[in-house]
Amino acid sequence: MLELTGITAGYEPRRPVVRDVSLSVAAGEAVALLGPSGCGKSTLARVAALLHRPEAGTVTLGGEAVRGWRHRAPREQRTAVGVVFQQPRLSADPRLSLRELIAQPLRATGRRREVTDRVGELAARVQLTAELLERRPHAVSDGQLQRACLARALVLRPRLLICDEMTAMLDASTTAALVAVVESYREESGAALLAVGHDRVLLERWCDRIVRWDEQAGTGGLPEGG
Repeated sequence: MLELTGITAGYEPRRPVVRDVSLSVAAGEAVALLGPSGCGKSTLARVAALLHRPEAGTVTLGGEAVRGWRHRAPREQRTAVGVVFQQPRLSADPRLSLRELIAQPLRATGRRREVTDRVGELAARVQLTAELLERRPHAVSDGQLQRACLARALVLRPRLLICDEMTAMLDASTTAALVAVVESYREESGAALLAVGHDRVLLERWCDRIVRWDEQAGTGGLPEGG
């Protein structure tokens, strides 16, 4: 499903955050990328989500090479990936209600007729009430906003879901609820998962396979563990 080969990426010229990293996620597989804060996991996740162009290396999604990034990526590749970030307040437009936030990808891809049914279905799945859907981000908790962000990531029915420290700011009950939503979606859709984090216990329980970043300090082919 996802193949990252020889990825070098960063945010300043000739100062890469990750160097020559390779990682694979098979169709339907749940892979955890485990490592300490600041090691480059999130940068690699952004490359995998087609949100950051690497300086070197190749990304293959569903058997096809990726040649465009962000809005320049082909629509079929952009919509094949859903992503949930660690800090929902940095990834949510504060001007939008939670209902509009969830519907945003549908409107952007010209699927407005699906908005009412799909938003209602996902709101129920992530346990957001009709009253909460009308609120803007400043009027809800971090957990409620992250529920909306997860619904937004699922709204286009992605074949690959990337969760970048999705539960790092949440309490145990909200974490369990959101992981259950992800697993329910994966069971019914066959979607693959790349879960990025540093909570070893959670990732071991959640994923089929763990890739430990710290063993290679973010360079070279990542070692794969079970």
